[in-house]
Amino acid sequence: MIYRSIVDTFFIIFISITVLITGAVTLIPPFIDKEASISIVITMSAIFMISAGFILWTAFSIKYVFYEDYLLVKGGPFRSKIPYQTITKASPTNDIFTGYRILSSRNGLELFYKSALLGSVKISPKDRKEFITELKKRCPNAVIQE
Repeated sequence: MIYRSIVDTFFIIFISITVLITGAVTLIPPFIDKEASISIVITMSAIFMISAGFILWTAFSIKYVFYEDYLLVKGGPFRSKIPYQTITKASPTNDIFTGYRILSSRNGLELFYKSALLGSVKISPKDRKEFITELKKRCPNAVIQE
């Protein structure tokens, strides 16, 4: 089963501001500098396009996939393969600025698992109730708070 991440307005505004700041930092200086060569303008434009593409890819390609033996949490190049037997707890969270997170909403779910580098991962499945139901089926020993 595949679950997409919910995207809330706050997150869209946050990502938009990030892309705008990246654009301002990379595109405005070459156009202000009268002596900037065309190669500098092209280089800075390429840096902006690559940076913005990476930010957008990471932010809007988030999905959570239930496989037979593990949950795959994926956003852009970032992936976590979480075996079901290592999941110990799932609880609601609205803290999106700290910890390891692959989410796009303030209304998230924090999964605690034994093999996690930082102890947990924060996610935000679109159909949260259905996701939790599926998680309970696959992780019967985990403490799951709704």
